[in-house]
Amino acid sequence: MTHSRYRWVIVAAGGLLGCVAIGSMFSLPVFLMPMAGETGWSVTGISSAMTVGFLAMAFASMAWGGLSDRFGPRPIVLAGSALLAGSLAMASQAGSLLQFQFVFGLLVGVATAAIFAPLMACVTGWFDTHRSLAVSLVSAGMGMAPIVMSPLAAELISRYDWRTSLLIIAAITALLMIPTALLIRRPPALEAAKAGGAPMAAGDDNGMTVGEALRSPQFIILALTNFFCCATHSGPIFHTVSYAVTCGIPMIAAVTIYSVEGLAGMGGRIVFGVLGDRLGAKRVLVGGLFLQAFGALAYYFARELVVFYAVAAFFGFIYAGVMPLYAVLARENFPLRIMGTIIGGTAMAGSLGMAIGPVAGGLIYDTLGDYGWLYVGAWGIGIGAFLIAMLFRPFPKPAPVPAIAPA
Repeated sequence: MTHSRYRWVIVAAGGLLGCVAIGSMFSLPVFLMPMAGETGWSVTGISSAMTVGFLAMAFASMAWGGLSDRFGPRPIVLAGSALLAGSLAMASQAGSLLQFQFVFGLLVGVATAAIFAPLMACVTGWFDTHRSLAVSLVSAGMGMAPIVMSPLAAELISRYDWRTSLLIIAAITALLMIPTALLIRRPPALEAAKAGGAPMAAGDDNGMTVGEALRSPQFIILALTNFFCCATHSGPIFHTVSYAVTCGIPMIAAVTIYSVEGLAGMGGRIVFGVLGDRLGAKRVLVGGLFLQAFGALAYYFARELVVFYAVAAFFGFIYAGVMPLYAVLARENFPLRIMGTIIGGTAMAGSLGMAIGPVAGGLIYDTLGDYGWLYVGAWGIGIGAFLIAMLFRPFPKPAPVPAIAPA
């Protein structure tokens, strides 16, 4: 059943859902400076809404993942899609900075968390072969967000105020995500087990409980690595458009830097997915984390548009490429029946890491009037992610049962 053609429908639907969800949330960096100019709210204050969003994603990810283990991914993703569209619409009507931080931060963050972990857990369960590639393709859909949603947000903000622009994005989110969520199905092995049919494949379920999994060194190291990895790239992702504007690059051109980063990230996800299938997910992850640290540092030296493009291509290729490998490592080491909880847990750690960048970058800019130290700090955190990943050791594979010779 895991060779069913429908598994590629799951991949396509997951890619579209991820693209719209992540792109809607990451419209905020495009709106950052116009919002500050129109409302008088500080860059730090507006950026903090994104930090609140990542914190909300963090604490909601494991809960949504656990619910998807219990009820299946479709109702969870459908609920998250409806909540996301509604939250974006409410955020467009916020009358104060505090209200905007609550609605865009808390509600949008909770809604986005309902998309990522259940989808990734679902996809890993549909594939026995080409698993890294499949997860990477879904992640590549998410990587389309800067290419599709960011230019859309920039075009809208050039024609309308930020409130109207955000309301239009909310409508697009509802029209695309809610119907697509209906295509998501539970992996065949779990569906059969739920119906009382065939048991899980031998070696796929070792009887590990959720508590045992969450206390294991493998989970703890995987979660810590994801935390430091996401803390490395969150600031550069969120603030690079604003950084380019401070360097004298017009907004429309600055947004294209984000698009170059996203386009390169699509290629990185696919290349890293193929390499993960061939060389092993851990080996490729470790190498990618090392390169990511220096990609973040390279932004420190960017001042002209062509240099921004070059750095964005390299950085986007690397950081986007490593992200799907966490789900692959989780699937290789933990039972499928708790995969939503495990991936939700690693996503929680990653979201906590992502929460650091927006507010840290805003504080650095408001205090120093420059973004330089943001990229130096990201480099140091990236080296930390690389060193932690080196400590990961997969669970030992069970020894094969020797055949009993006939008497």
